Amino acid sequence: MLACGGAASAVLAGTRGSAPATQELTVTVSDGTPLACGLVLPAGQPPAGGWPGLLLFPGLGETHAALDELASEAFAPAGFASLSCDPRGTGGSGGQFGLDGPREVQDARDLFAWLAARPDVSDTRIGAVGLSLGGGEVWNAAAAGVPFAAIVPVAAWTDLARALAPDGVPKSGLIASLEPPGTSWQPPLAKARDDLLGGSVTRAAAAALAARSSLRRLRSLTVPTLILQGRHDFLFDLDQALDAYRALRGPKRLYLGDLGHAPATNPPAEEPHYLSEIVAWLRRYLAGGPPLAGGVELAHDPWDGSTSRFRGLPRTRRVSVALPGTTTLTGAGSLRRAVRLPGGPLETFGDGAVSVRYTGATPGWTQLVATVSVQGRRTPVTEGAARVPTRAGVVRIPLLDEAVLLPRGRRLVVALGASSADGVYRAPAGSTTASITIGRVTLGLSVLWRAVSK
Repeated sequence: MLACGGAASAVLAGTRGSAPATQELTVTVSDGTPLACGLVLPAGQPPAGGWPGLLLFPGLGETHAALDELASEAFAPAGFASLSCDPRGTGGSGGQFGLDGPREVQDARDLFAWLAARPDVSDTRIGAVGLSLGGGEVWNAAAAGVPFAAIVPVAAWTDLARALAPDGVPKSGLIASLEPPGTSWQPPLAKARDDLLGGSVTRAAAAALAARSSLRRLRSLTVPTLILQGRHDFLFDLDQALDAYRALRGPKRLYLGDLGHAPATNPPAEEPHYLSEIVAWLRRYLAGGPPLAGGVELAHDPWDGSTSRFRGLPRTRRVSVALPGTTTLTGAGSLRRAVRLPGGPLETFGDGAVSVRYTGATPGWTQLVATVSVQGRRTPVTEGAARVPTRAGVVRIPLLDEAVLLPRGRRLVVALGASSADGVYRAPAGSTTASITIGRVTLGLSVLWRAVSK
C-alpha cells in the first residue's frame, strides 16, 4: 500500500529533479513526550510564504522511515515539505500507544503547530496524509478542529466500533493482529482490547471505540478530502469510506481500489495511478493547482490500468436467493450450501446479509458466522457475524461491504459456523460442545447496476 520506488518515480514527470533534504529529529509534544520524526524538504529555496506543508501519519507497526521515503520520492519533488513521526509508544517515540485516541489528536495538533512555526513552511497551507492507523488519526484530528487545508486518509476507519465489532461481534482474530511488537498500550485501551479479544463489547470497550471514531462529526467538516479505500478489505470495509463520503459537506473525492488490508491484493501497477491522484489533490488545495472533479472512482478488479468514474456513489440493485435444508452443527462444525445466482457477471457493492432460520441453540452457541465465497476460490467475497440471542428464531447476519466480481455461471458458497475459516472471527470460549440446527438460509446481496470489472 502506497509503496515507493518505481511507483513514486512514475508519477513525477515534470516535477523537480534535485534530491530533497531529509533530516532525522525529535519533536517534544505538549505533554513532554518525545516523538521520533523525519523532516523532508524540497530542494532549492522556499517560495514566498514558505513551502506548502504535509503531516504524514504511518500505519500500524510502521515507522516514519517509510513515509520519509515516500515524501522524498513523491511529495518533495512536487514542492511539499513533509513531517512524519512514529506514533507515541511505537518505533523510536516515547509514551504509550493510544490507537488514535484523544492524546494522539493532541499530538497531531502539536505537530501541526511545530511545522507551521517553521519560517520555510506556510502556516496556512498544511495538509495531512495518513495510512490505515495514520488515516484514522487524520480523520480524528480534522474532526477535532486541527486546521488542515486538505486531507487524504487512506484505508482507514471512521467508525471503529463498526469496523472491529460489527453488529456487536468482535473480529477477534483481526483484533489480535493489531498490536505492534513491543508496544505499551494506555491502560484503559489495553483493557478494552482484552474485552474485545474475549468476545465482549463491554461498556469500556464501546467507550474506547467511540472516542476514536470521527463519523458522527464529519457533517461539520468542510476541509477538501480525498478518500482512498480498499474495495476488498476485511479490517476496514467500504462502509468506512462510503459513510464518510455521504457525510462530508466540503470538496470531496473517493477512490476505491485494490489497496488496503487483507484480502486486498495491492498490485504494484496500481500505485502510480492513485499516488498521482494524491499529489494532484494536494497541489490543488495546498498550492493552487488546476481544478479537480469530485465524485467516485472505482478501480477494476483485478487492476487492468483503467477505472470507472461516477458523479456520486454508483447505482446498485438487490439480488436474493434461498438455500433450503436442515443441518445440525456442533462445536467447530460448519455447513456449506451452494447456489448459482441468476444472470451475471455481478459485482458486489453495498451492504448484504444472510438470514438464517435456526432451532435448538444450546447455551454455549452465542454467535453465528457467515462466509460467502465463489466456488473454487479460497478467498471469501465477504463475511459477517451476529449474536444468537434465543434458542430458536431467525438471525440476520450483516455482511462486510466488499466490491468483488462474481463471474457468470459460478456458484456461490455460503458457509455457516461459530467461527470463520480465515480467522477473522474466532469461536467464543465454551462453544466446543454447543450445538445449533440450521434451517432455511437466505442470501441477500447488493450489486452494482452493471459490473465494471471483467
